[in-house]
Amino acid sequence: MIIVLKPDCTEEQRKSFAAELEDTYGVSVNTWVGTQSTVLGLIGDTSCIDMDSISANEIVETVKRVQEPYKMANRKFHPDDTIVKLPNGLQIGGKHLTLIAGPCSVESEEQITEVAGRVQKAGAQMLRGGAFKPRTSPYSFQGLKADGLKLLNIAKEKTGMPIVTELMSVRQIDLFLKSGVDIIQVGARNMQNFDLLRELGHLKTPILLKRGLSATIEELLMSAEYIMAGGNENVILCERGIRTYEPYTRNTLDISAVPILKKISHLPVIVDPSHAGGISWLVEPLAMAALAAGADGLMIEVHNNPKKALSDGAQSLTPDQFDHLASRLRKAAPLFGKTL
Repeated sequence: MIIVLKPDCTEEQRKSFAAELEDTYGVSVNTWVGTQSTVLGLIGDTSCIDMDSISANEIVETVKRVQEPYKMANRKFHPDDTIVKLPNGLQIGGKHLTLIAGPCSVESEEQITEVAGRVQKAGAQMLRGGAFKPRTSPYSFQGLKADGLKLLNIAKEKTGMPIVTELMSVRQIDLFLKSGVDIIQVGARNMQNFDLLRELGHLKTPILLKRGLSATIEELLMSAEYIMAGGNENVILCERGIRTYEPYTRNTLDISAVPILKKISHLPVIVDPSHAGGISWLVEPLAMAALAAGADGLMIEVHNNPKKALSDGAQSLTPDQFDHLASRLRKAAPLFGKTL
């Protein structure tokens, strides 16, 4: 249930009213104070609440029931876009197009620092790189693990770029926090690992939540809800393609998911065209399409020698190719209300 308060409502009246609702109905009340109005979001069993009784309160302007099962990720509760802010001042969301770039896997200090320097020079604001790698085959390269995190931090120290890397298990959380990971990525295979999502809800570190291989849009938002219900509202949604019957591409980029998510949720949305297409020459057109669809950012795989990459070389851009893509995005972004 959502309660919109009148503009002249005082903070004291709001707090008193929220406390009364919690005591009377056993619900939790989340408050969002916007530029034009104040919204109370009631979380819990609201079926027994009489809307007419609530409407009769002198500080209440409107009362609405939320039909969707996701509440905290719902734009009805939080009308303004959420902007996720990092300690270095970088913002994800709003009118800025965020570029996250780097190799699929961290392979060596030379590799990660070289790629970090090149993508930063081209315009990337964040460095991605896999230290722990979920692979379909148990015999494939699984990442450098803790050593990979150390190498990411070396690249971070040299460039100043915040790092994004994937967490695979609850057991790794302490290691990630000690390693200073700036954004924790939840991969497609873990999108519905609810025990993991609950634990991430207790953190303050931003979470980049990738859509599952065959997950619906609502299922993605419900996974975000798990994190937000725990207290961590710094969630970034990522559309990375879903599995369909089309075998030509690795996955099928659901470009329509971007405007849909922007309409029904207030959370920032980024697109991963590398995993979606799985082919390097597809990355640029899919990235341009994502910008046109309203994405808040892009996550691009870049490798200094894709032919010798230990994972996902076929979909990785070379630094020169990334330079070209970033240049096109910089020119096109203002046409869609974004800056790079």
